[in-house]
Amino acid sequence: MSEAREHALREIAFCEAVLAKGGLNILSETFAGVASITAWEHYPPGDVYDPQSGAQWFYHCHPATDGSGEHGHFHCFLRPAGREGPVHHLAAIGVDSSGRPLRIFTVNQWVVGDDWADAEATVPLLSRFDLHMPRPSYLVNRWLTAMFVAHEPRIAELVRERDRVLAAHTPPQGTAVHQDRGLEVASELSLAGAPSAARGA
Repeated sequence: MSEAREHALREIAFCEAVLAKGGLNILSETFAGVASITAWEHYPPGDVYDPQSGAQWFYHCHPATDGSGEHGHFHCFLRPAGREGPVHHLAAIGVDSSGRPLRIFTVNQWVVGDDWADAEATVPLLSRFDLHMPRPSYLVNRWLTAMFVAHEPRIAELVRERDRVLAAHTPPQGTAVHQDRGLEVASELSLAGAPSAARGA
């Protein structure tokens, strides 16, 4: 295990432990001050953006589904040229209702409407996802940053698998592959296992 990954795992545990001392978790801290949670809305409003690194994220949840253990997910991006430049989706981190991470996954372009970048351009951006911002919570921002460091090789492979899946996918006639709503999640991994095959929406 690399020194960077060891440090990141310690930081993940530290952030979770500090929140737990106050009866909180990553998810409750993300929703601090929110009176009601609405599916599909971005939390916090306006997203979180670090102007120094170009890292950006928002959290949202889907309508409740019977039997689903996932509450929602953190969509994580990078803007390598600053706020007014292109935005590239890196990966999303799904969590349960207690903020425990369940999976990391990549999505087709239509899901987030980002500026598409292939794996060759996206993978070098992973190490730049680094948030030092006080809102909505410094602990949540550092937790997300540490998740990317701890799992960077696996996320890089997810991004490469995303491209392989899209290259092999045949969309309906007249539909571009990046806009095919039949392909939502392009690659994913359980945080206890290896990347799985793509699945539909």
